[in-house]
Amino acid sequence: MKVPRAVAVVIDGSRVLLIKRFLRRDSPADCWMCEDGSPLCTGHHYSVLPGGHVEDGETAEVAAVRELAEETGLRAVIGRHLWTGWHNGRPASYFLMADVEGVPVLSGPEAAENEPDNRYELRWVGADRFEALNLYPAEVRESLAGLLADGNVGGT
Repeated sequence: MKVPRAVAVVIDGSRVLLIKRFLRRDSPADCWMCEDGSPLCTGHHYSVLPGGHVEDGETAEVAAVRELAEETGLRAVIGRHLWTGWHNGRPASYFLMADVEGVPVLSGPEAAENEPDNRYELRWVGADRFEALNLYPAEVRESLAGLLADGNVGGT
């Protein structure tokens, strides 16, 4: 079974915190975004919500809080479970974060690995930017836009 992913959804008014990415690999075989048969990896621009692997012995809730702190330096607690979906063929649990403290600053492995062919950039964006920033996975765009439009996210 693939390792589950836990995702932190941090909302500020009508904006959500994303990690804008650029990924280019030496070989398409080493790139999860390249299509089979691609002669070379030209690079991919996309964005994701903060999150990552649920470690052994950890709940998805604990992982979402930990990953948010590791990637952005923000401290928060779980407001509520939003939905469950898929990310790169593995289950993903999405949580609305509450009592968020701090200023988002790229940190952890993302900061250490930030280089021209593997870039990370934190961005606050509205739903009108999801398509242009290629929010991945695309299946979360509609639910997330609805959450932002609702304005009554609770717990934040």
